[in-house]
Amino acid sequence: MTSNERANSIITDSLVNEYKQNGAVCIRNLLTHSEIDLLRQGIDENLANPSPRFKVASRPDDTGRFVEDFCTWEANPYYKQFIYESPCAAVAGLLMGSSISRLYHDHLLVKEANTKQVTPWHQDQPYYNIAGNQTCSFWIPIDPVSRHSTLEFIAGSHRDGHWFMPRTFMSLEAKWFPEGTLEEIPNIEDNRDAFPIIGWPVEPGDAIAFHMLTLHGARGTMPNEGRRRVFSVRFLGDDVRHSPRKWITSPDFSDITEQVKPGDAMDHPRFPIIWKSS
Repeated sequence: MTSNERANSIITDSLVNEYKQNGAVCIRNLLTHSEIDLLRQGIDENLANPSPRFKVASRPDDTGRFVEDFCTWEANPYYKQFIYESPCAAVAGLLMGSSISRLYHDHLLVKEANTKQVTPWHQDQPYYNIAGNQTCSFWIPIDPVSRHSTLEFIAGSHRDGHWFMPRTFMSLEAKWFPEGTLEEIPNIEDNRDAFPIIGWPVEPGDAIAFHMLTLHGARGTMPNEGRRRVFSVRFLGDDVRHSPRKWITSPDFSDITEQVKPGDAMDHPRFPIIWKSS
């Protein structure tokens, strides 16, 4: 069965509707053992040869460690093969209701056992240089992840197109929009019962797909859980357009502004179309 056939067999109307309503879905057994092994090799390669964008996202006194890296797929043959050959791009297109899935970027997230650093509640799109509604990110673990340590979402928080203030995860600086220009994210963690929080324990082979405006976050890891290695890959659909900022986005794509005009589709070699509907 081809990756497109696998995607078509898995993505039902019910799952598409769940994605539209909640802004996040868990897709069980989406990936094969060989695809997870590709990601395992890719993560090993990434950690051994980090890019200039690599960063430690936890404090020096943390009992664990949280590291991230971005946009390494062109130099990482394992990531590249996974992006082109796995069903993720096709699944993204079906969930978005788009005729294409265009790669936006890859993102590595590794939390060691007993990492205290949380991933604060946030949306992804305000950090970016894009506008549009047809977006889809994947959060793909290669280790088992408990319900406690998994990625969580506020169901339906993407539906009104509302943007909240993006801040740095540790120092909470407003580096992407001037202070006061966007509404602050509510205090979700201290009022969890007041919000429709959803999340799933996941195993290697499972994948979580979510809209780039869905509020999401993750707690630290438990001492007995081991590492939490995650590969994330993001896709853009038909209606997404270049929306350059006056500041440096995360990741920084400011060097494409001469080649892709504001309001144009993200038609650039860095953002190839991986899937087209037949």
